[in-house]
Amino acid sequence: MKPLHSKTWNPHFFHPVALAATLYVAHVHAALAQDGAPAQETTHLPSVTVTATGLGLAAQDMAAPVSVLDGQAWQLRRGATLGDSLTGEPGIHATHFGAGASRPIIRGMDGPRVGVLANGMELHDASTISPDHAVATEPLLIKQVEILRGPAALVHGGAVGGVVNVVDEKVPTQRPSKAVEGAAEVRWGSAANEKSGAMGLTTGAGPLVLRVEAAGRNSSDYRAGRGWRSEEGGRKVPGSYSQGSTGSMGLSWVGSDGYLGAAYTTQRAEYGLPGHEHSDCHPHGDHLHCGSHGGHVHEEGEGTPIVDMTSHRWDVRGEWRAPVAGIEALRFKGSHTRYAHDELEGDEVATQFRNRAHDARFELQHAPIAGWRGLLGLHTGQRNFRADGEEAYVEPTRTQKWGVFMLEEMKTGDWRWQAALRHDQQSVKALQSQVERNHSGTSASLGTVWHFQPGWQASASFSHAVRLPSAEELFANGPHMATNSWEVGDHNLSKETSNAWDIGLRKTAGATTWSANAYHHQIQGYIYGRTVDAHDGFQLQHYTQANARFTGVEAQVRQRINRFVGVSLFGDLVRAKLASGEHLPRIPAARMGLRVDGSWKGWEGQAEWAQVMRQNRTAEYETATGGYGMLNLAASYRFSNSPLQLTVKAENLTDRLGYAHTSAIKRAAPLKGRNITVGLRMDF
Repeated sequence: MKPLHSKTWNPHFFHPVALAATLYVAHVHAALAQDGAPAQETTHLPSVTVTATGLGLAAQDMAAPVSVLDGQAWQLRRGATLGDSLTGEPGIHATHFGAGASRPIIRGMDGPRVGVLANGMELHDASTISPDHAVATEPLLIKQVEILRGPAALVHGGAVGGVVNVVDEKVPTQRPSKAVEGAAEVRWGSAANEKSGAMGLTTGAGPLVLRVEAAGRNSSDYRAGRGWRSEEGGRKVPGSYSQGSTGSMGLSWVGSDGYLGAAYTTQRAEYGLPGHEHSDCHPHGDHLHCGSHGGHVHEEGEGTPIVDMTSHRWDVRGEWRAPVAGIEALRFKGSHTRYAHDELEGDEVATQFRNRAHDARFELQHAPIAGWRGLLGLHTGQRNFRADGEEAYVEPTRTQKWGVFMLEEMKTGDWRWQAALRHDQQSVKALQSQVERNHSGTSASLGTVWHFQPGWQASASFSHAVRLPSAEELFANGPHMATNSWEVGDHNLSKETSNAWDIGLRKTAGATTWSANAYHHQIQGYIYGRTVDAHDGFQLQHYTQANARFTGVEAQVRQRINRFVGVSLFGDLVRAKLASGEHLPRIPAARMGLRVDGSWKGWEGQAEWAQVMRQNRTAEYETATGGYGMLNLAASYRFSNSPLQLTVKAENLTDRLGYAHTSAIKRAAPLKGRNITVGLRMDF
């Protein structure tokens, strides 16, 4: 097998960009003829609407902290994966599994405790099952990212850590202002010789609106920071290459009082699994029994395992505004996903994963009743998951679930109140053993925002949230070589219950603005993979339950120096322990940083130093992780009287070696070394 870093270019992975470019060339002349004047600058509103709530609330009106990334801020932040794109936000980290897979971690919680949604609907991939499975979304095609905690997150069910909602445009919701409008972008990165591009355009005829999107990326093995060497002797991480393509087409009927549309999205990705090892260990009760050789890496020439992933997704979305008196809107969202990925070793398929899922969500938004404005909803879905092959550590399962929910808000004087309630039912059946487990739970939350004087606000929220165990936690039993472990589930697991407080204080106006939040989660029956034995790095993990607590703070302050320059300080910290006093595994280290931002005429830029502290609060069988600091620079320039925008980013400019404590393969796949990214974007 060829070494992954010299993998031959495959034009299949870039065909959506070529298609989109062809469509653009065909339509751009007509668009420019209709709108020959220079493009108007985007108007930045004083508040950003959070779409995931369903109520159109502004971010500063939320009872719990909300991070919204859009426009230029999102364009500068985007990386190859969703997790890596968000990891700089206070309280947000990433699982980091090489270059192909990285999922967000919110306040130390990951996996099924963090909901990753697309326009309010679950992304049905396999990323909650294991950190080596990619999130099925393309950052270059995302318009806005919303990170929610508290009452608004609760209505999405089970997301006791929070929700990441990615807002896309693949189902049109409004008519374009021109015959053709959209954007095209190309980027190049130095650390992995990454080449990527994306294109999206919208056109309409009467009430019909068509949206076409495409993106592609191709990167080789990336280079780690100074001082790291692989077993082969180089600074490039073997098996860290990634390439993929995404294409979608959506069509909507858009009227004066609503819309109804559908979209089809296909995604393909291929990436390596760094640090993947085989072991001849197997469990005997709570202990590992290993052969005379213990663990061993792949034989010479076998190469690093590869994930070959495909996803086909259909979305239907609709909204009917003011259908009758007292009803402000009726909404429907539905999706059907066929997800699959093969894990290849050499030319052979070692393990196959298949996920077939569909879900539907109905929302009724009502006019104020006794001062309370809100929505009622129903959510239902089914997931059929199976794995076949040498690492099929979970037998085939079928998960059926439904939930009813409500979210209400009321404003009285300087106070804004928010309340949420949700009840969930779930049935998980193991299709081979015919073992079935049923769970249910009710969640509730209440929060308030007090605007006690202009430019100042205080907030507080309390939530009683229930998470029902996943199929993998119930029925896992087998080797999982990507994380170098043998996982054993427990079909007697019960629901997980979190009682959480969140308090905050914000100053939103004036030369000095800042925000600070503190939170405390008391969790009964916390489900986690406890390591009960280990041999040469190979771990035996039992899914078990114990009471736990998460406590942390997030803060940032910005001082405006003048109308061109500002200086910010930011940081976060989380402590997570079991009631017995033991530390939980892979909890993020504390961080703090300094940022200088500026804008002048068509220029925008920032310089940032981020310091990650040493993490020595470790679980049993877990090793400590050293701290590191990284210097990042970014600048963009909007050409005068032109739709073109140039972006340059320098990440880890000093080429520091850093390890992510949240990564299951931190030593085999360190963070990237110095990486210079150049991008060119055109809006039309």
